[in-house]
Amino acid sequence: MTQALVKTLDVSVQATDPLTLAGLTVLLADRPELRVLPQDEAGGDVLVFAADRLDARVVAALRRSAAATRRPVVLVLDKINDSELLLAVECRVHSVLPRAAVTAERLSRAVTAVAAGDGMLPPPLVGDLLEHLRSLQQRVLDEAGLNAAGLTPREIDVIRLMAEGLETTEIAAKLCYSERTVKGIIHTITRRLGLRNRSHIIAHAMRYGVI
Repeated sequence: MTQALVKTLDVSVQATDPLTLAGLTVLLADRPELRVLPQDEAGGDVLVFAADRLDARVVAALRRSAAATRRPVVLVLDKINDSELLLAVECRVHSVLPRAAVTAERLSRAVTAVAAGDGMLPPPLVGDLLEHLRSLQQRVLDEAGLNAAGLTPREIDVIRLMAEGLETTEIAAKLCYSERTVKGIIHTITRRLGLRNRSHIIAHAMRYGVI
């Protein structure tokens, strides 16, 4: 039986100092599933970029890469904080490896993972990123007057009456709205949240505990 061919991944390596560049190139060149591209060859499936910190020079280089190739990035750094991590993610960084923890196995695993569309981050960074995203989501919801279910107080009032079995005209009378206004509120909820009908709206609200 003929074995399935495994695609070799083309990897570009860049670093802010020649010693690190040489070291990473050696680590990757020993992996049969990877092919390290020459420095003068553009493109590749994955970019491995190493630096001390995510400073302005590194960010500029990553943004140029993202604009030119859209390839995912494995970033090797001495250290990174949560705000720098968010900036890195904007530059198509899918994996961050602490320089001190880099081995041929870990580096090749990160390259393979990001090429497949996955991401690899140290556990503390994952927690920081999730916490920041939760905070950002809540700030966006607050500014829009929405809660975690994506509903405004006025929309919740309408849904509660829907859940009691009231028709559109009855809801309008209860809330002193026009029937057209109630229909508009229901239509807005379904469109914004991708819900199908009244039953789906009620189920969504119940799932988030707002009714």
